[in-house]
Amino acid sequence: MIITIANQKGGVGKTTTSINLSAALAFLGYKTLLIDLDPQANSTVTFIDHGSIENSAYDLLENSELGFEEVVKPTSVINLSIIPADISMAKLESKLIGEIDSHFRLKDRLDTFKFKYDFIVIDTPPTLGLITINSFVAATHLLIPIQSSYFALEGTDDLLETFEKVRIRSNPNLSLLGVLITMHDKRVVIAQDSEKHIKKLFGDKVFKTKISRSVRLEESPAYKESIFTFAPNSKGASQYKKLAEEIVKND
Repeated sequence: MIITIANQKGGVGKTTTSINLSAALAFLGYKTLLIDLDPQANSTVTFIDHGSIENSAYDLLENSELGFEEVVKPTSVINLSIIPADISMAKLESKLIGEIDSHFRLKDRLDTFKFKYDFIVIDTPPTLGLITINSFVAATHLLIPIQSSYFALEGTDDLLETFEKVRIRSNPNLSLLGVLITMHDKRVVIAQDSEKHIKKLFGDKVFKTKISRSVRLEESPAYKESIFTFAPNSKGASQYKKLAEEIVKND
């Protein structure tokens, strides 16, 4: 299963979910690859030292001669490897424009080594540009994190329109894995209302697991750890483990 995690609205827990879902799947014993396509590289620096990067996702997508083994790096988490990002990803969009294979670059590279992994998780930038479209074309499933707030569904129409266009034109095998409610505080009325609106729009595609607002989840990347090593007994760790178990059942 290749899972793209995407939402062009920033601050919804996209990278937090990429980091902790991939770690959860690895802790459950599944061989997992995390691909960081976000120029901010927050997923990358959570797991590896930025100074150790020789080749990044940019190099993999820009240079057809570069081998998989020259880009992928192991992490300290057993069963979890990463294709790192760096700031060079910011110039990939302009490089891809006009290229005949611009939408298929990631898919073509993944086709040579995706069989090595049980799960591949792709962290995307908070835009609907060519990099994110590449992730849609390469993926088997889309996971949409949505914050339970007043503006929760802002931009969702554009995201779903892009999803449908990719399904029709480029990747008919792409399906919606689910919508993940993030930064949820059940004590707040607006969060309860947002959850109702999200469930009304997406129905049974909303994961049973919700991710609560958590200081621990926000702190863990700063300490270069997933929630499972930073605060293994926290609510955040329990919830991301439950999310991974939900996804495994769907596989």
